[in-house]
Amino acid sequence: MKKALAFMLAMSMVLSLAACGGGDNGGNTGADNSNAGTSQPTDGGAAGGSERGSFKDARTLQADYPDQVAWNDMTEEELLEAAKAEPGDIIVYGISSRIEKICDLFNEKYGADGLEAIAFDLDQTEAIDKVRTEAESNNVNADVLQCKDVTGDIFLEFVPGNYVELYFPTDICEHIVDENLMTYGMPFYSSLSYWYYNTDEFPDAEPISNWWQFVEKDENGNQKYSIVAKEIGTEQAYLALFASFIVNADKMEQAYEDLYGEPLEYTYNADEVAGLGVPANNAGYEYMWRFSQMKMTFISDGDEIVGAVHNGVEGRPTFGLASAGKISGRDDDGLSIAWLTDLKPYNGIQNCNYLYPIADCDNPAGARLFIRFMMGDGFEAMCKEGNWSVVDNFENPANPFPISEANAIAPDLHAIYNVFLETQDAWIFWLNNNPNM
Repeated sequence: MKKALAFMLAMSMVLSLAACGGGDNGGNTGADNSNAGTSQPTDGGAAGGSERGSFKDARTLQADYPDQVAWNDMTEEELLEAAKAEPGDIIVYGISSRIEKICDLFNEKYGADGLEAIAFDLDQTEAIDKVRTEAESNNVNADVLQCKDVTGDIFLEFVPGNYVELYFPTDICEHIVDENLMTYGMPFYSSLSYWYYNTDEFPDAEPISNWWQFVEKDENGNQKYSIVAKEIGTEQAYLALFASFIVNADKMEQAYEDLYGEPLEYTYNADEVAGLGVPANNAGYEYMWRFSQMKMTFISDGDEIVGAVHNGVEGRPTFGLASAGKISGRDDDGLSIAWLTDLKPYNGIQNCNYLYPIADCDNPAGARLFIRFMMGDGFEAMCKEGNWSVVDNFENPANPFPISEANAIAPDLHAIYNVFLETQDAWIFWLNNNPNM
């Protein structure tokens, strides 16, 4: 009864919006939200495909699902009234340890209205596995998913598979700084993977300004720097970054020529990896080949990576690749660390955290109310150095510069998705044949 009442209330609001000229940019006349997540696109469209010509960005794709578009123009007050009639608590699957704090803030604001959000703090793999398993077993337990999508799996598989839905609240989206960030879903915040260096060793200036410098050798043919990172092939965010070099091979080639003043020489054996789908003369693959043949120290914990940068490895200048948020070790633990912020051709990818209502959830209005809250007051809980808001009406005071000055590219997840498996296969093959490891 409560679910039916919630649906009737939500639909009356949607119809009122339509009567008053409330736009959805898709000619929607008020579709049945009770079947959200199980409806099919009106034209049979899909999120992706092997050919880029078939690709639709998230907002174009959402137009194929009028029942999802109908939520976009609903106000906070309208969602609140609908959510009050829905059954049960609002269950949130999140990959941030701060998701519990956001739920606490939400409950402080809406507890008097009978709403309560409950957080499940999961890692990325666990969160998406739970959503997939619950959808395929018709046993959906959560209402909201907060996760990264660094390889395009969520958008290109979960959205057309009706595991999650798309939601773009119109008034909030008007403040998204970079429209490209909405290509694959509703962005919550951006994060980056940064290279860290030791500020005691290099007190005056950043010692490296180009990705190709990490693989340099000295005059005796020895490796110049110690490298510390998570194992690239098992860490999706880092492997996706290497895949972006393959996608942007022209930029990598130009970065080499700008640094050394001569054309890039290709040294990887394309015939050796042709069966893996690796082409010849791609500067991204050349970089990955050279990087894979270095002596590296793999550490699974980001705090330990920046600690190794502080302490040094094998008496050489040490650089570590870790998430931007690990800069907290500078203030919390007194580590002599800083980010390398001006690498050519770019520092990295804006790894967005995205927000999704889960398809067929018990609280579709509550899910969207919670997402609206996360994009507003809830972001207070995310204000640490290394997390960047994506809206122009809020700037995280903990960050030293806005995301527009982070020298990071917007994600091209469809292109990365199309080369990711080949990138992973080549990395594993080359690393297994590294005589230094």
